[in-house]
Amino acid sequence: MSRAGRGLRGVVLVTTLAGFALPILAGLGLTAAAAFGYLPAIGARTVSTQAFSQLFAQPGLAESLRLTLLTGLASTLLSLIGACALLAHAPRVTRLLPPLLATPHAALALGLAFLLSPSGWIARLLAPLAGWDTPPPLATVNDPLGLALTLGLVAKELPFLLLMLTAAQNRLPVRKYLTLGAALGHSAASVWLKVILPQLYPLIRLPVFIVLAYAMSVVDMALILGPGQPPPLAVALTRWFTDPDPAMILPASAGALLLVALIAAAIAAWLLAERGLARLGLLWLRRGQRNRHLSLAPAALPAAVLIGAGLFALLLLALWAFAFRWSFPDLLPQSLTLRGWMRGQWAAPALTTLALALATTTLSLLLAIAWLEGEDRGHLPRARWATALLLAPLLLPQIGFLFGLNTLFLRLNLAPLPAVIWAQMLFVFPYVLLTLSDPWRALDPRQIRAAAALGAGPLRRLLRIKLPLLAAPLLSAAALGIAVSTAQFLPTLFMGAGRVPTLTTEAVALASGADRRAAAISGLLLAALPLLAYALALSLPPLIFRHRRDMKAHSDA
Repeated sequence: MSRAGRGLRGVVLVTTLAGFALPILAGLGLTAAAAFGYLPAIGARTVSTQAFSQLFAQPGLAESLRLTLLTGLASTLLSLIGACALLAHAPRVTRLLPPLLATPHAALALGLAFLLSPSGWIARLLAPLAGWDTPPPLATVNDPLGLALTLGLVAKELPFLLLMLTAAQNRLPVRKYLTLGAALGHSAASVWLKVILPQLYPLIRLPVFIVLAYAMSVVDMALILGPGQPPPLAVALTRWFTDPDPAMILPASAGALLLVALIAAAIAAWLLAERGLARLGLLWLRRGQRNRHLSLAPAALPAAVLIGAGLFALLLLALWAFAFRWSFPDLLPQSLTLRGWMRGQWAAPALTTLALALATTTLSLLLAIAWLEGEDRGHLPRARWATALLLAPLLLPQIGFLFGLNTLFLRLNLAPLPAVIWAQMLFVFPYVLLTLSDPWRALDPRQIRAAAALGAGPLRRLLRIKLPLLAAPLLSAAALGIAVSTAQFLPTLFMGAGRVPTLTTEAVALASGADRRAAAISGLLLAALPLLAYALALSLPPLIFRHRRDMKAHSDA
């Protein structure tokens, strides 16, 4: 084992602990302390459960809890069912996923609001049939049941789960299973449900839990599509944390702990439901029926329609960004204009968003490369405990530790911009590392050994062999990092304290205003930045290595 490799690995793990694990634990600890009445900054120094009493006395809390559970569980379950049905029945739909995967939640929520609202495009389409001259008095967005929010979450999370299922499917001999099943008289849906899905699901259980935790704690999409009075718990907590009365921080902290417990209970209930379904599945298998007429089309069709609605919502976002006059019930704008873009109000948030994305992604890439290179040089296995710590921000509700983390950064006298970069990296780095780790570990070691045999040192092997070979995965990881950074709402809101405006915070703030054009411009730019990053990630590798193809073609000739 190389001492240099062991040292590099140690430095990376210490950096990860100091920069990621400890701040999250400190954030949780400070939030918990405030929940039990200890917050010296506002003069609260007596440990008690009074904050919980204040929390349970808040009007509408029970409804907020119900909304959080129903929208989170329903959207996760529907996303999983739709993703499984599409993969089994219409796998070509995966070609349509990149725009939805790259689009941040807030941008997609804005587009869906333009589609679903009482003055939205669907109402305009139905207006001639229903005789509407003005928008109908229907609560199609911000409805009290949270149906629009659930639909928005499914439209965003279904493509993610479908991507995870597609990647996991490559590990299984799916075609062989389908062929054997057909030979035994089973339908394709029967083979999927009885043979393939039981092997696929354990491979995507963690992404499912990440989706569930996010759906129960989402704020930006809930502010745009969800009910307002009372709102889901995460939105209510955000309002209490930012209330002018600092005393509201105490019940808000108690509510943050309650949300953590609620998500843990939801995951536990999900695991119990898994066991129940597994037993029912065994009983179904033992009956030995071939289920020749079983089909997943009834579930695949609504999922495909929802993906189409998400893509159409992005088109509406672009139309509203350039619309000059679009009166109800016209299906298309009467005219287009650049007037909204000429104001330039979007420029500063766009530049800030780009700067934050580049900073967090660059730092995350450097740390991920150091992490994986330390493993290689030290011939060390994966540090699973450290990987588990990195996944904690993805499973914990952001509102559960961001207030405490903000308190910590204030004590460290950290300026808003570096604080936002640090907070965003808590979420960017895990995705970058997970994206890069498998391609890195799949490198052919013979090329590295050949370079070492020719006298190339570790640094030269890294710069001249590994990184060029990993150009495409590095660019993909960078594009994902930019997409994750661009989408961050709560870390920017808490750490920036209103002094670091980004496209996400602007889009959410403008969503409730009367100027749809300004909101659409922010939303369109918010969606365009990650899409541009992914486009560059796909187009740059062929350009970078075109001289190698030319040399190969010349040598073959």
